[in-house]
Amino acid sequence: MRLFRLVFVFVFLFGELTFLNAQKPVYYVLIKTNMGNMRVKLYNETPGHRDRFLKLVNNGHYDGTLFYRVIKDFVIQGGSSDSRNAPPGKHIGYGSSSDIISSEFVKSRFHKKGAICAPRQPEDVNHFRMSDISQFYIVYGRVYTNEEMDIMEKKVNNPIKKKLLEKYYYPKKEELNRLKKESPADYNKLLREIRSQVDFDFNLADRLIFTPEQREAYSTVGGLPELDGDYTVFGEVVDGLDVIDKIGRLSTDKNDRPLTDVKIFIEECD
Repeated sequence: MRLFRLVFVFVFLFGELTFLNAQKPVYYVLIKTNMGNMRVKLYNETPGHRDRFLKLVNNGHYDGTLFYRVIKDFVIQGGSSDSRNAPPGKHIGYGSSSDIISSEFVKSRFHKKGAICAPRQPEDVNHFRMSDISQFYIVYGRVYTNEEMDIMEKKVNNPIKKKLLEKYYYPKKEELNRLKKESPADYNKLLREIRSQVDFDFNLADRLIFTPEQREAYSTVGGLPELDGDYTVFGEVVDGLDVIDKIGRLSTDKNDRPLTDVKIFIEECD
């Protein structure tokens, strides 16, 4: 009977937690522009960015700013306070009202087309890779083949494997050659130990392995896989992906600013 009660309590509490998680609210914003609107879902997995972005939205921080940096097959970026009422041709930067917060890198949230992300200053002046939520960028990107993603993985992973072989295999090479002739059993044992150590360190390294979800997204809707893990992705466009295409195809000046201003107004929505 006592065991039954414990099981009942566990099942009840588990059910309550599941219910509470299922009831966790999802937040949306509407990015309105003169080229169309985009409805954006904000991720609960990045609560710091979600909450700060919503606060700035409700304070009107982004209203009247521009998508001031547009690069075809890359991103559309906006929200900088410098862009508000900026005359044609003016170079626009990060603005005077930067809002710096800690990054929130989540492996399952990546740079697929339509992802909304927080830019940041380069690491030489921003050693901890802090996000600047006072502005944002939306991924335009392009479609990648699985072969291209294989090459990207190898480009990152092969140098890691090479360093590990230099660390664990090459110092033992003469011993392995000797054991191979004198004691095959000891040779196989040592080789297994080296391989095990290489595999262990490799799994702990900052390697690149695309998940099935990433491969599916990048090979269909597209995105920017090279930015994953470097910038916080805190939401995604769920309606209005075509607006990204319209803005992304605009003619721009030498600073990547569209020759036609694209004004931004953002509000919370359902």
